[in-house]
Amino acid sequence: MSTSDSWRKSSYSSFGDGDSCVEVANSPTRIAIRDSKDPTVGTLTFPTDAFTPLIEALKAKVL
Repeated sequence: MSTSDSWRKSSYSSFGDGDSCVEVANSPTRIAIRDSKDPTVGTLTFPTDAFTPLIEALKAKVL
């Protein structure tokens, strides 16, 4: 997940103002997310089976 070609911009990133860009990379066992504006700051990684429940919980908080 550390190579630049394995990262892709999330389909849910903001397209209007460009302030909310999130990049995602995945392997068979992990999913990583980072801020595309400053990718060297840090990366969060999650087991693949924990990622969907995390996103669903975040969606519930936003709505």
